[in-house]
Amino acid sequence: MSAVAPNTMRISELYVSADSAAKLKHHAAELPSWDLTARQLCDIELLMNGGFNPLTGFISEADYDGVVENMRLADGSLWPMPVTLDVSQAFADTVAPGQDIALRDPEGVILAILSITDKWSPDKRREAERVFGADDRAHPAVAYLHDKAGPVYLGGPIIGITPPTHYDYRARRDTPNELRAFFRKMGWRKIVAFQTRNPLHRAHQELTFRAAKETQANLLIHPVVGMTKPGDIDHFTRVRCYEAVLDKYPTSTTHLSLLNLAMRMGGPREAVWHGLIRRNHGVTHMIVGRDHAGPGKNSQGQDFYDPYAAQELFREHEAEIGVAMVDFKQMVYVQEKAQYEPRDEVEAGMTILDISGTELRRRLREGLEIPDWFSFPEVVAELRRTSPPRSQQGFTVFFTGLSGSGKSTIANALMVKLMELGGRPVTLLDGDVVRKHLSSELGFSKEHRDVNIRRIGYVASEITKNAGIAICAPIAPYAGTRADVRAMIEQYGVFVEVHVATPLEECEKRDRKGLYKLAREGKIKEFTGISDPYETPVNPELRVETVSVTPDDCAQEVMLKLEALGLLG
Repeated sequence: MSAVAPNTMRISELYVSADSAAKLKHHAAELPSWDLTARQLCDIELLMNGGFNPLTGFISEADYDGVVENMRLADGSLWPMPVTLDVSQAFADTVAPGQDIALRDPEGVILAILSITDKWSPDKRREAERVFGADDRAHPAVAYLHDKAGPVYLGGPIIGITPPTHYDYRARRDTPNELRAFFRKMGWRKIVAFQTRNPLHRAHQELTFRAAKETQANLLIHPVVGMTKPGDIDHFTRVRCYEAVLDKYPTSTTHLSLLNLAMRMGGPREAVWHGLIRRNHGVTHMIVGRDHAGPGKNSQGQDFYDPYAAQELFREHEAEIGVAMVDFKQMVYVQEKAQYEPRDEVEAGMTILDISGTELRRRLREGLEIPDWFSFPEVVAELRRTSPPRSQQGFTVFFTGLSGSGKSTIANALMVKLMELGGRPVTLLDGDVVRKHLSSELGFSKEHRDVNIRRIGYVASEITKNAGIAICAPIAPYAGTRADVRAMIEQYGVFVEVHVATPLEECEKRDRKGLYKLAREGKIKEFTGISDPYETPVNPELRVETVSVTPDDCAQEVMLKLEALGLLG
């Protein structure tokens, strides 16, 4: 009888027994609670199930300093990515080292108990520069660090009580020990992992076939279904794509498993991190491709990382990671041979065909052909279901301008024109109507006006997501809030900002409600244009003026813009 391969033996987890978990839940009910963010939920799952071994909790300040500076924990172990529990200042002020806190999911379920050993305020600029290579908000992890992560970090060991609940693809989700048990049962000793956050196209299939053949190993397709790069295709669509092409692979030597990792898009450091995580999952080899986990362009339009920097850093630490790297160059389709080859092996004079991610999205958006040499018909069909042509997608038209500028009148005219056209439900979210039905308890302070606009943005994003048309007509005086609403909506469809650029003097002349007069007399505080600023949009999709142009003509200008954007069929 052969010995059990080391990579298929059980690894330690942070969960306690069911009996202990039941007792701890009672104890935890009395503790201060922190509701975990989406990223922290991904992190705690991999902490508890051993995916982040050797970590035994959210890292301490000493570990954090070592990881940030030289990719090592305080004990010298290789670990390239800070896994921190960031919290708000308000919560941090209520807890101290030596205390236990309960960590809960958004529904209030207690997942773990953290024993706080460290509390500190990190230098986020240093973290951005050392870990991600630049303090540049064009990097999604740097933007998260500055704009979403709390200002205080808590560190300490955790006791796992129960894993986060997943209602989707349960049969496809494996813990490290479940994967190791599967490899053991199947007699797999060599396993090559393919890390991906994209659908599988023919180039990926060719790359994975070659990797498995070259290493004489079984193939683990191990896509990330936690948090990936903003703008990526959602994981539901991607998993349906993976399942659609699974029968193109030999069933006895291929396995699909989903990894609930929150990616940081950290390029070279992330590649090393992925290697350590895959080692914990029982893998012996890993494909590290060109620009592995790269976030794209920086704010100067240059790549954040050299395309082969990830392979170089992985190779440098390969022995310590404990996973052999299979490095692959970019796979391209050679027209004359009707097959895929690594770009650097293509003979001179041959015709190379390739479709970039940007070009693929354009073809989907415009309903253009996606050739069979590029992808599988089953994958294209799934992508078309999720990304229909623009003329079938939802969108939001967001009018902004001073009170009395004519926003509501143009919005009403546009609504009628779009309803006459038909094909999609149209909803008008006018400022006064929203105030009555959505925001009746709000006043007119800057804070309350922001809340009101964000509520409008949320409703518009839901309408857009469900292939409807939302027309919004608030004043929306602040550029930052408008940018947040744009980001909310552009996850699901097109955001068309229309600045109704009627001058203040004209708005005062039209003042049917007498509001400007009251504001001038000081009877209305913080009135936009008088005692509170209106931040003029710098680059709206369209700017209209209503002094010499009728509302009907303005609405027609908007219709022409929508047609030019491909939104009207």
